[in-house]
Amino acid sequence: MKRKYILEKAYNPRPVEKYWSKFWIEKRVFVARVPSSEKIFSMVLPPPNVTGSLHMGHALCFTLPDIIVRWRRMQGYNTLWLPGTDHASIAVHNVIEQSLTEKGLTREKIGREEFLKMSWDWKEKYGGIIIHQLKRLGASLDWSRERFTLDEGFSKAVRRVFVDLYNEGLIYRDYYLVNRCPHCGTVLSDIEIEHKERKAKLYFIKYPLLESEKRIVVATTRPETMLGDTAVAVHPDDERYSRFQGKKALLPLANRVIPIITDEKVEREFGTGAVKVTPAHDPVDFELGKKHNLEQVIVIDGSGKMTEEAGEEFKGLDRFECRDKVLTKLKEMGLLEKVEDYEHAVGHCYRCQTIIEPYLSWQWFVKVAPLAKEAIKVVEEGKIQFIPSHWTKTYFEWMYNIHDWCISRQLWWGHRIPAWYCQDCYHVMVAMEAPKECEKCQSENLVQDEDVLDTWFSSALWPFAPMGWPEETEDLKTFYPTDLMSTGFDIIFFWVARMIMMGLKFAGDIPFRHVFINGLVRDIKRRKMSKSEGNIIDPLDMIEKYGTDALRFTLAALAIPGMDISLSEERMAGYRAFANKIWNASRFVLMNLEEARMVIKEDELTLADRWIRSRLAKISGDLNEALEKYKFYEAADKIYHFIWHEFCDWYIELVKPALKEGNKTSQAVLVEALDQILKLLHPFMPFITEEIWQHLPSTGKSLTVAPFPQSRDEFRDEEAEAAMSLLQEAIVGVRTIRAENRIVPKKKIELLLKVKKEEEKELIRRHQIYIKTLANIREIEIWDDFSSEKKLLKGIAGSWEIAIPLDEEIFDLEQEKKRVEKEISKTDMEIKKIEERLNNTHFLNRAPQQVIQRTKVRLRSLKTKKRKLEESLEHIFSLV
Repeated sequence: MKRKYILEKAYNPRPVEKYWSKFWIEKRVFVARVPSSEKIFSMVLPPPNVTGSLHMGHALCFTLPDIIVRWRRMQGYNTLWLPGTDHASIAVHNVIEQSLTEKGLTREKIGREEFLKMSWDWKEKYGGIIIHQLKRLGASLDWSRERFTLDEGFSKAVRRVFVDLYNEGLIYRDYYLVNRCPHCGTVLSDIEIEHKERKAKLYFIKYPLLESEKRIVVATTRPETMLGDTAVAVHPDDERYSRFQGKKALLPLANRVIPIITDEKVEREFGTGAVKVTPAHDPVDFELGKKHNLEQVIVIDGSGKMTEEAGEEFKGLDRFECRDKVLTKLKEMGLLEKVEDYEHAVGHCYRCQTIIEPYLSWQWFVKVAPLAKEAIKVVEEGKIQFIPSHWTKTYFEWMYNIHDWCISRQLWWGHRIPAWYCQDCYHVMVAMEAPKECEKCQSENLVQDEDVLDTWFSSALWPFAPMGWPEETEDLKTFYPTDLMSTGFDIIFFWVARMIMMGLKFAGDIPFRHVFINGLVRDIKRRKMSKSEGNIIDPLDMIEKYGTDALRFTLAALAIPGMDISLSEERMAGYRAFANKIWNASRFVLMNLEEARMVIKEDELTLADRWIRSRLAKISGDLNEALEKYKFYEAADKIYHFIWHEFCDWYIELVKPALKEGNKTSQAVLVEALDQILKLLHPFMPFITEEIWQHLPSTGKSLTVAPFPQSRDEFRDEEAEAAMSLLQEAIVGVRTIRAENRIVPKKKIELLLKVKKEEEKELIRRHQIYIKTLANIREIEIWDDFSSEKKLLKGIAGSWEIAIPLDEEIFDLEQEKKRVEKEISKTDMEIKKIEERLNNTHFLNRAPQQVIQRTKVRLRSLKTKKRKLEESLEHIFSLV
């Protein structure tokens, strides 16, 4: 539907956004074409969690790549921006298990099948919320290709990768100490742990030596784990403990005999230099235990409760309750020597912030080092570039020190591990489909592994699996590798590195060429947004209040590579005003349209027409260059100032005389300029630009596929720009004199110009209409010199001198003299008042330092104001 020529008086974003969101999808303007011989640009959307709701981090992460993909589409590229959502194992579990808890149930009580049914029902009911919100944001995704990470096709790809890696020996199962979240009920990989500095206690505990009155003192922050100790360790060169080496100690509370061993890894500076060794509950101790062949006694289970191995007195207790009880017992026995304050880093679950528990269990791992080698190489060779480039160093630091990746999770919602265990001969089989019998003993008594894969394992396949891999699809052949991945710095390790490894391994090429890392969105005081701070700015609220375009433009204007964004609602209000400015300017253009078919005749171009075309050619080149380098803030700043100042404030005013005279070429240039501006602005503010553009004559199907303006050399006109610059300086100079001397803007005045160069005098004669119109001038006279003239208000305009003859109708000297004298008197009183306050010792002693500082700043400001007023008064006296 074309709605031509007439715009509503005021811009209302809501109906406009609703209409064009639906239009773009129905008309399939975002759908990529295959097969294709066109230029290709492709991206995959970082899949938001199916449980998600749009927050400001999402808004930033989705707006910036949308600007790029809209720009590329308008440049004529066949673009694919592939959407989808992630199944988010832990997040969905949290939602479902919370609802079960409210009913007095647990997942164990209802069973796996019922739990998965509930999860799918929940996904169908609520999983589309984030997708709807993405559409509201204007994300130009190819919704015909939308994927979900538990789709059958995607699941097949996940199984294929697991099976292939297993067959190559790059996936293995091991009994190992891993990180477990007692709340989420699953293990976590090392990079899913957030380490936070916490104030704690260091407990010094006496361990009696066997068959001796002596005791060895160990220091620990976790006394509850002593119930699982299987040794005490000291450094072999620590002379303090040379007599203890090879002895045995009696473990308090457990009454278990444990050896005193020596090892070079013991830190002599920590505590007493003697440490307890708990192989089943500490990563360092686990390695010590393997080295010295120590028993692994599990005293804390996966839910953070004490096991039977902890002893009758402690079993079933929560780990922190147990700590208190252990300390009480040790005090009663006289075995707690002392307690000291201690600060150290403690691991927390990245999801729920629960303190993690080292947990000994059978888990599945990826042997990452062989995969990392190629992933390092492609970044070193520049095949993949990080923007800003300093994130490359961060990537390398992790990749060079990479550890094997624990990929099994004790959850039910997710990709179930395709491994089956024979219950008769204990043989393990890994396969794409469930085997009917054991390949070793032919038993049919097979059980599939209960665990699911880490969500990040399946997400690592996101750049190629949604395109149909492992099949050789047209999508895969056309759009892989992708061009850009835009994401946050916090998932460079979780996701970016793993996508690179898996893409190289299975798709045979890099997954993307550029990785753009955006910053965090903070509040105006640069604080992280959080519920506790009460400083969260909800993007959906901002969309309701200011419109989607204002939100998008704000995020783009603040997106300086390598820096966090300091967001304020005031900034959005400012860009809502910008939208209104564009709307009103467009209404003016459309109101001056007389016919649909317009022709630009070169010989009828005015100076203003030549100037705006030249400026448009320049700004078009600047925007393309800025977007090529992902300088969103620069592109936004340039188009903002061009539209507001050059087009609205200057050209629209400059073109009015030509329009009044019926100049059809100027009318055509005005429409052409608006058309180009809407195209330049469209990637940033898609809704308002599409709405206005569809009202212009001779437009196409949609602005989303209209050609993006390029810098056209034939439109560059340095002569016109230089000439217009001189005229603009004269106009600004006159306006300045008017403002400084309170001359009513509507009052027509006479203007004197002192100009030396003949070509500039000719410029004024030919184009004085611009100065007369924009500065409200009655008559212009060109003088060689007016230095001897007294009753003139003078100023400078570039290389020209300007003057306005004094006239009682426009300037009452006596009245102005009285006004300035009154203002000086008022300022004097304020200065005196502040000086008295600053000389008051009581004020100086009692007032906060910042208040005193503000008072001093105010005093300096008032003194500057007084000096300027006195200069103004002197000038008035000189004119009398």
